[in-house]
Formats: sequence, C-alpha cells, structure tokens
Amino acid sequence: MNLIASSSQKSSGTSSPLVSGVAQAANFSSETSDSSLVESCRAGDLNAFDVLVERHQNRIFNVCYWMLGNRDEAADASQDAFVRAYRSLASFRGDSAFGTWLHRIAVNCAIDATQRRKRAPVLYSDLKPFGEDEREDPEPDASTQPLHDPSLLALREEKRAAVRHALASLPEHYRVVLVLFDIEGYSYEDIGHTLELPLGTVKSRISRARQSLRERLESSRELFED
Repeated sequence: MNLIASSSQKSSGTSSPLVSGVAQAANFSSETSDSSLVESCRAGDLNAFDVLVERHQNRIFNVCYWMLGNRDEAADASQDAFVRAYRSLASFRGDSAFGTWLHRIAVNCAIDATQRRKRAPVLYSDLKPFGEDEREDPEPDASTQPLHDPSLLALREEKRAAVRHALASLPEHYRVVLVLFDIEGYSYEDIGHTLELPLGTVKSRISRARQSLRERLESSRELFED
C-alpha cells in the first residue's frame, strides 16, 4: 500500500505564494510549449519566463514544501530555484524536459536549504495539510461526500500527521525520492533524469525508502489498516 498517497491529497491542490495572478502574456497561450517559451526567454522576452513561472510554480513549491516542512522556507527555495533557472537558461540543452530540469534545480535548492539549517529536525507536525488555507471546498458529489464525515476527516489528518513525522525522520536521499514518486507522481525515468541517477538506483532507493517509512510508521500501523 502507498502510505503517502493514502494520507495526502494530490499535490496539485496546493497554491504557491510565489506569484499571485501572473497574467498570461499576450503573445503566449496555454498551448505554447515550454521549449518555445524558453527560446523566447533566451531572446530577451521576460514575459515568457513569467508564463513558465506560473505554469510550474505550484509543483516546484510542493517539492520544496515536502522537502523542508516549512512554507516560508519552501517559498524561498522555490524562488531561488526560478532565479537559478533563469540565470542558467543559456546552459539548458533540452536533453530533458524543462520541467524535469527545473525540478532538479528545485531539489538542489531544497537540499541547500537543509544544509544551511545544519540538518535540524523538520517539525512536520506543525504543517497544515496541503493548501488548507487556500483550498476552496469542492462542489459536493457522491465521491466527495464521505470526506465530510468528521470521523473520516479526523482519521485522514491523523494519517497525514503520522506520515509527516515519519518523512521528517528519513534520510534526505530517501525523502526526496518518495516526494517525487509518491507525492508528485514522477515516473522512475523522470526521477532518474531529475536526480541524475541510474534507473536501477532509483527503483532500489524507492523500495528501501518505503521500507524505512513503513518501519517508522509501525507504531501507527492501526491507522492504515482497512
């Protein structure tokens, strides 16, 4: 069972505080590819980079948030990632997708942030669930009605808290692969490109990370039993 997925919603529901309502530039549409936007940026069009930021900011923020466990630090790391990306556009060769390249930069920024704080324990128990302060209630339907049951909501939050504590205690190299695979939904291949790791290493590391997470959740096992 995917313990992380069972305790958290899809990370796309989180709103990043980086950019508030950046308008799509008049020369671009939602169908404009990242590669075309990158070329426009290289030609000096800053509006194109605004579109890239708006397009990717939520997922970049989510990665940093789960890596760091603090909204303010995640916002700083996310902004640092976009600044580094902009300054490094000339070196982006297009061997991987722009989003993959950007995520690699964001992961490195989050790792740098953890090193700056000298690997102090992350207090995930202080975190709110993803997007709790921004998320609007969805339109009621048959599939979401059970989530309004107070007992189920309480159980879901207990699961989240247990997973956050367990993630906080994992070594950094385990935490990052679980964030990318189980929260962000990356494929093995995408993680390999992002972290510059062989495919076999990615698979074995995810397996070991999940085993380590299960061991840390053993004391809360009853929460995840159906």
